[in-house]
Amino acid sequence: MTEQEYNAAEGVRRSDLWKMEDSPEKFRYFLDHPAEQTPAMAFGSACHKVILEPETFTNEYAVAPAGIDRRTKAGKEAWESFMAYAAGKTIVSAEDMAVMMEMKEQLEKCPLARELLFGQTGQNEVALFWKDPETGEKCKVKIDRLIRTGDETIVIDYKTAQAADTARFNNEVWRLGYYFQAGMYTEGLKHLWTGNRARFIFVVQEKKAPYAVNVVEVSEDVMKAGVAKFHELLQKYHDCKEADIWPGYVDGDLPNETTLPGWFSLDGEDE
Repeated sequence: MTEQEYNAAEGVRRSDLWKMEDSPEKFRYFLDHPAEQTPAMAFGSACHKVILEPETFTNEYAVAPAGIDRRTKAGKEAWESFMAYAAGKTIVSAEDMAVMMEMKEQLEKCPLARELLFGQTGQNEVALFWKDPETGEKCKVKIDRLIRTGDETIVIDYKTAQAADTARFNNEVWRLGYYFQAGMYTEGLKHLWTGNRARFIFVVQEKKAPYAVNVVEVSEDVMKAGVAKFHELLQKYHDCKEADIWPGYVDGDLPNETTLPGWFSLDGEDE
């Protein structure tokens, strides 16, 4: 399934639904006004393609030749020829392509990451669609890599990050909603393959040399929190859609309240 076909298919996706955690108002706005892709997002998408679908990389991307001096006649002609070839494709610089290949080499040097991402038993870029029985809402997710072994299903999600060490990545799991992602994906699998035990594993890689790699599995308690958050946000989405009311930060007639941080003691002194 191409990315265009997946985007056009009916269903609420993980990246959109997570915006409900901020506010329904923002969910509705960004649904109507999709954000433009940033350079970091473009790099991440191309990197996923290089690692997970290298055989179709050139169908969507074109690598700009290095060393062309477009101030010269020969350089202008060479660039025009490249642009004709790259029509309709996303252009990747030669420098970025070199970085992506180095990142892939580092992944292959980590035995566990190599087996999870490049082993022979998995399927890459698997789209799942299901209807939530509680709300009737249609949902969709696209899994980076799916491995099925007997009664066990393993979801592999490849992430690039500023820091891949376990402690700091764990903070990102909560801050960026990766726990919610794990919950939503495994809920989708549950509806499709009843009885299978679902596991969710992140392969995390830093975006700067030496492109360090980590492999982090979502624990059972974090997974439960993710499943609960998925149902919470999907219910909120359903209620807002039914009423066609998308509240912002102020929801009702009363103001929000400040709260004491956990590190602050009740007597006014830091603990």
